[in-house]
Amino acid sequence: MTEDLAVAAPAPATVTDPRAGSFRVDAHHGEILQGVFAAGDRLRRGLVTLPCPLYSTRATFLPTEDTGTTVRPAWRTKARRAADLTLARLGHPVPGGLLDLTSDIPLCRGFGSSTADVTSAIGAVLAATGRDLPPAEVGALAVEAETASDSLMYGGRAVLFAHREGEPIEDLGELMPLAVLGFGTSPGGRGVDTLELTPARYTSWEIEAFRPLRGLLRRAVADGDAGLLGRVATASTLLNQRHLPVPGLDDILAVARAAGAVGVQVAHSGDVAGLLFDATDAETPARLEFAATRLDVTETWQFATER
Repeated sequence: MTEDLAVAAPAPATVTDPRAGSFRVDAHHGEILQGVFAAGDRLRRGLVTLPCPLYSTRATFLPTEDTGTTVRPAWRTKARRAADLTLARLGHPVPGGLLDLTSDIPLCRGFGSSTADVTSAIGAVLAATGRDLPPAEVGALAVEAETASDSLMYGGRAVLFAHREGEPIEDLGELMPLAVLGFGTSPGGRGVDTLELTPARYTSWEIEAFRPLRGLLRRAVADGDAGLLGRVATASTLLNQRHLPVPGLDDILAVARAAGAVGVQVAHSGDVAGLLFDATDAETPARLEFAATRLDVTETWQFATER
């Protein structure tokens, strides 16, 4: 495969057959920004995801003479559909195949487990058939397979992505290095039933508020300004609080201020949240440790985005 499908480096195949193709996709950690944005003469729902290398999904596709895809485990039906759609998009270079998925991404938390399944399945089919598709086409296939998707097919780039249409609204560029203190916001880490969530109905005031946030995020990414990005993420969190409330958000914001975090981000279809820090700041390790002791939560984790 070429670098057009900017997801992750191909992983070793789980099926020991030279015809198999394999692809790995990292998780994400919810959103930096999510809302409704002007694009041409219409408004489009869009989001910018926060990459998270803590977890990943690996898919391996072995071409067979059978028609259609068989997936293991069998319940990962969206990945099977993505593989079948990819074969159809390529003109069926092979009749079908066996799709193996291995993943350690927690479900129903906002880590993008479903999109990782789907995107890795597409990548594995492409690897097995020696074909390639640009990220925009991968995004369209992902949305067709699962109704709504994140922008994992763009790797570590900050892309304002129309998650219900599978199209990029704007590619903002490479995300600057960030250190993240992540945590769960639901009791016992039970997560959120994303299938029960309905799209947020933003007010006209909220829609207008997203316009300058998009511009500020564009400038933050271009300048590598973690502080400005953090302010955008916090503003997005506050704007979306009416639609998927984060328990104890006022206390979380207070800890962020006390610890010197640049901002707060949340998963708008999950229960994970994170305090954002500038990874290049020498004080960040101490700030992370301080924040971890002050948060009133039962689980925390840390990771860093990479350039």
